[in-house]
Amino acid sequence: MTRIFSGIKPTGHLTLGNYLGAVRRWAEVDQHAANAFFCVVDLHALTVDHDPARVRRLSRQAATLLLAAGLDPALCTVFVQSHVDEHARLSYLLECVATDGEMRRMIQYKEKSVRERERGGSVRLSLLTYPVLMAADILAYGTDDVPVGDDQAQHVELARDLAVRFNQRYGHTFVVPRAVRPQVAARVMSLQDPLSKMGKSDDVGPGVVYLLDEPEAVRKKVARAVTDSGRDVVYDRVERPGVANLLEILAACTGEEPAELAAAYDSYGALKRDVAEAVVEVLRPVRERHRELCADPAYVEGVLRVGAERAREVARPRVDAAYRAIGLLPAG
Repeated sequence: MTRIFSGIKPTGHLTLGNYLGAVRRWAEVDQHAANAFFCVVDLHALTVDHDPARVRRLSRQAATLLLAAGLDPALCTVFVQSHVDEHARLSYLLECVATDGEMRRMIQYKEKSVRERERGGSVRLSLLTYPVLMAADILAYGTDDVPVGDDQAQHVELARDLAVRFNQRYGHTFVVPRAVRPQVAARVMSLQDPLSKMGKSDDVGPGVVYLLDEPEAVRKKVARAVTDSGRDVVYDRVERPGVANLLEILAACTGEEPAELAAAYDSYGALKRDVAEAVVEVLRPVRERHRELCADPAYVEGVLRVGAERAREVARPRVDAAYRAIGLLPAG
């Protein structure tokens, strides 16, 4: 079977964008069609200033929400990155293959380092090198396909380059992965800034719908969503981004086409009411299952423990082979 790896970073509460853009497909498609590994990439959350207790809390919440969204430990491997030492072990080897220039060309590093300096903070070295850790996440498992959005495609290209370079220099060790952009995944934008992605760490307040928002909170956020000049409901991403975002959210929830949905509305108010109710219903089973799982923390801990063991079994032989290939003495 094709092997898939994907992860989610515990830098904030998971959002509607995370669910419709990635997690729902993991549950409905990927875990059934591939040998799938899904990871809470907590080491990546350390690249910026953070509260340790919050990272632990959000890591547990993210893992619980992945299970609540339908990931089945009998079908896929769910685990926490830091529980599998091979990620950090391989990351250093790949740093010895990557170049400074490659790291500094990464678009996300440029954007995040600027924001960090504007806040008066210092830029951590790990923010520069975290794409190498991401490459290690992918390459450790012999991953074939990495489902990603456009913002992460450059990092998968780096993983490909590092795999090819390592194989050429030290002998064939890694599968060269490919980025895949799922056709059915939704791109959910902020309700307050429809030109920006709905992000769990960069956006706050009324622009973001969180998976654990109460129904009334969802309704209020959608009701306050930014629309566009004019009164007619038209699907046009360029000229009418606010309305287009609402139509795309509704389409993702209902399985219909945004342009066809637009024809059914003659006012923004009616559109917003239907979007709000569709989102509430889509998130209802996730919230209910999350509540059940929170009442049984031992189950979640057991899933993560078994998942880490399974992940370690798969990753360790390949990482050990990379250590031998690059010239390190094997442990006695």
